[in-house]
Amino acid sequence: MSVVVTSFCGLCVLLVLGKVLRTLVPLLQRLYLPASVIGGLLGLLCLNQPFCRIPQEWYAYWTDIPGFLINIVFAALFIGAKLPRLGDVWKLAAPQFCYGQLVAWGQYVIGLGLAAVLLIPVFHVDRAFGTLLEIGFEGGHGTVGGLSATFDHFGWPVGRDLGYTTATAGMVLGIVIGMALINLAVQRGWVKNVRQFSEQSIHERRGIYPKKAQPPAGRQTVFSDSVDSLALHIAAIGMAVLIGYGIKILLVALNTVMPASVQNLQVLQSFPLFPLCLIGGLILQKLLISIRLDALVDHGQIQRLGGAALDFLVVAAVASIRLDFVAAYWMPLLILIVAGTLWNVFGVLFIAPRLFRDAWFERAIAEFGQSMGVTATGLLLLRTVDPENKTVAASAFGYKQLLHEPIMGGGIWTSLALPLVITQGNLTVWLICVGMMIFWLSFWYLVIRRQGHVSR
Repeated sequence: MSVVVTSFCGLCVLLVLGKVLRTLVPLLQRLYLPASVIGGLLGLLCLNQPFCRIPQEWYAYWTDIPGFLINIVFAALFIGAKLPRLGDVWKLAAPQFCYGQLVAWGQYVIGLGLAAVLLIPVFHVDRAFGTLLEIGFEGGHGTVGGLSATFDHFGWPVGRDLGYTTATAGMVLGIVIGMALINLAVQRGWVKNVRQFSEQSIHERRGIYPKKAQPPAGRQTVFSDSVDSLALHIAAIGMAVLIGYGIKILLVALNTVMPASVQNLQVLQSFPLFPLCLIGGLILQKLLISIRLDALVDHGQIQRLGGAALDFLVVAAVASIRLDFVAAYWMPLLILIVAGTLWNVFGVLFIAPRLFRDAWFERAIAEFGQSMGVTATGLLLLRTVDPENKTVAASAFGYKQLLHEPIMGGGIWTSLALPLVITQGNLTVWLICVGMMIFWLSFWYLVIRRQGHVSR
């Protein structure tokens, strides 16, 4: 029990120290680095210094925490949220969805292709090395943590540490390069509503609300003498995780009656839990709406719980990276990260102006932030160029998530790609990804262009 307590307290200390440093250091404020990343890097530095001898019980469970917390993050995505009609979502988000899919599938095409022609023959990396680009960039720390069991199942535990490193690099580069792209957009006149760092108040820079302007974290939906509202919302997330876990048990049982050719793929038995928790959250929300009990769940409280889980997840993930593994693969990892970053920048500067009819940069920079780090990074960059939501970018980006998240960035395909590459090889999965790129390029040309979504 004492090990559990000290491990939890250790993460709390790092998170608080990260917030303190973000508040006091102007450079960290300009970089917009989250306190979770700062605290995680501080923990990583301490654990890898010979003079900093921290007892093992203070970090004993840090490697296991991300794999659990990502289930909470994904389960919380749609609980309590209004589920609009699919037709309405598609009308506004189709171009955004197409762009997000092009970027995500492109990360697989580049990662797997680069691994096949250079990284595997020259550096002798594992055949699954190329998947780290989408897992780390589009998926982030949570997706890497959720795939930990899959990495272990296929005898490649080092993939977890390399994935965390890719995710950390992606988050930092996403913010730094994202702000550089915003500055370029201001110079070229692509955006006009930018709020510069110098225009922000001291509270905004430090990330602290003034006392009289603190917004509510959510609405209480029940009287506390029956059950605490926060406890009820935690239980709702637990029910979504339970539904996801039930689906996983069904997949494992289904695998036993499948033909040998399907069993050899090892997809069903190695499928991670977290994307199924997202499905569990959707099922739970639809059930609550159908029986008219959806008023009992407030999306604001659910978001705060999911956000808290993500912060602790990132701290634990970054702090527990094995630097010896990273040092052994630093060159192929650097090549992969640079190639992925160039692809995402290419998407902003070349694809987006041709795909989006209006607010092309605002919509593209939000996708850039997400495809390099997490959704919060995309929203941060979007708020910088469109602080008052004068464009359709925020709505399109939000609706697109309903379609995109179940597939990529930790969705169904992200979970399938890793075992498929390991069991079937790079070429098979690469061809699938190329085929999907062709599909979305065709969709862009045949559907979106004809509907007048792009500029002439």
